[in-house]
Amino acid sequence: MTLKNRLLGKRKLIASIAAVVAAIALAAGGYAIANSGSSSSANAATAGKVIPFDRGNPSPATQVGQIPPNFTDGSGTIITGTAADKAKAAALAVYPGGIVNRVALLGNGEYNVHMIGVNWPHHIFVSANFKVVGAE
Repeated sequence: MTLKNRLLGKRKLIASIAAVVAAIALAAGGYAIANSGSSSSANAATAGKVIPFDRGNPSPATQVGQIPPNFTDGSGTIITGTAADKAKAAALAVYPGGIVNRVALLGNGEYNVHMIGVNWPHHIFVSANFKVVGAE
């Protein structure tokens, strides 16, 4: 066997070992990510204040903070732009983990940030100063 063949053989062996190690690391990382959301919804609610979506298992209705007195689901004017972005950022800072699909400007000047992808909260209320004041 020539020196060139020996070097190529060692390179192939090293490359194969590196590929196996990388595959194991990816598998372990994927497993860790997949199992990270398997904690009980009570623990998740305590840790992040958000109750993750669990199909077929609705969460009890809970109100926190100030809910506008005349609020009804679907009220307000859907907005976009800077104000909507600021309201969304404020809501996600306090209740991370959901997906905001719309922001509505309410008649009292507050914002209703509508969150999906979680069991709770569904509506996050943000003041005109972009501070979270309540959720339901």
